Amino acid sequence: MTSVYTLAARVKAASAVMALAGTDQKNAALLSAADKLLSREADILAANAQDVADYTQGPGAFLDRLTLNPKRVADMAGGLRDVAAAADPIGSADGETLRPNGLRIGKRRVPLGAIGMIYESRPNVTIDAAALCIKAGNAVLLRGGKEGIRSYTVLAGIFREALAQAGLPEDAVCLVEDTSRESAAAMMGLSGVLDVLIPRGNAGLIQAVRDNAKVPVIETGIGVCHVYVDENADTAMALAIIENAKCQRPGICNAAETLLVHRGMLGLLPELAANLAKYPVAFRACPETLPLLGGCAVPATPEDFSTEHLDYILNVKAVGSLGEAVAHIAAHGSGHSEAIVTPSYASARAFTDAVDAAAVYVNASTRFTDGGVFGLGAEIGISTQKLHARGPLGLHALTTMKYVITGDGQVR
Repeated sequence: MTSVYTLAARVKAASAVMALAGTDQKNAALLSAADKLLSREADILAANAQDVADYTQGPGAFLDRLTLNPKRVADMAGGLRDVAAAADPIGSADGETLRPNGLRIGKRRVPLGAIGMIYESRPNVTIDAAALCIKAGNAVLLRGGKEGIRSYTVLAGIFREALAQAGLPEDAVCLVEDTSRESAAAMMGLSGVLDVLIPRGNAGLIQAVRDNAKVPVIETGIGVCHVYVDENADTAMALAIIENAKCQRPGICNAAETLLVHRGMLGLLPELAANLAKYPVAFRACPETLPLLGGCAVPATPEDFSTEHLDYILNVKAVGSLGEAVAHIAAHGSGHSEAIVTPSYASARAFTDAVDAAAVYVNASTRFTDGGVFGLGAEIGISTQKLHARGPLGLHALTTMKYVITGDGQVR
């Protein structure tokens, strides 16, 4: 098995070639990969079926993220075509100034270089990460979790074939086949080889990378997301938003984990419990809301309110004001996505001003936090940090700026 260092060195070498690749050549690789995904669907699904058959850990929502089907393969191919159709960020200028001494000072967008990606249980990330890194002129070292290694191997192999067919280095996409903790630790220590590391996974993975990486990190955070139902909210709207935010895909990081309800709106809880009875939702409720939610509710623990359940589990808490809701979110939220349901412009403005998160919603589900839905194209994850990039990490987040200074002989 090829060592992590050797793979990273190959990615680093390929990144120098990718930085000079033209848009047409990069797009050709992406479109070829899209075609190959569809023509190799049977191989992909067969490998994924083996991964799914061996999966025995975690809640059912994790299994949903791991599982591929023909529609999801088609979606991955469509995502590749969308990235190919997107404007190439490389080489775009960000203004130019003329100094009194005649120097022209401009900024040009350039690739980040050799990117390391550590992720879990999501075969689609293999394709999304590779596509975005390639379009932005980078090379990428992928290291997925053990649950999906067969799927990742087939998908990465398809992408490498497409790169070679387009005349680009196939080592612009390399996969670490060693899924041990030691391989992840090795990637974290590759300062000077990898230019940046992007983790995408559970809280333990994110914390481990944050604490141990010697490579600069772009952090994609967990999603402890909230829906707050304000006083006098429209009950039908609130019920629809809560159901979608919790139940549409509970294993995704933008799914709601906690419902905060103004005490003036507690009457909607019995109807909510009835509406969600068609799902296996378990409520973890505060003392005020527990009697209103029926037999599927148990008392919430303090830890519940800071947990990304990624399952059909919904924390429920009564609050006396918008300010109390904001304080709860500040104490327990992860800075991902937060929503308020309210008829009041003043409340909506106060909530969006006060809540510190990458995405803040008024009268809409948190499930929309996604690069494609935001019109940004595919994304490599959702950043909850504040440096470099925040929110959906699309093409521009995988680039940096270079100053280009043009003169006619000036000296200092």
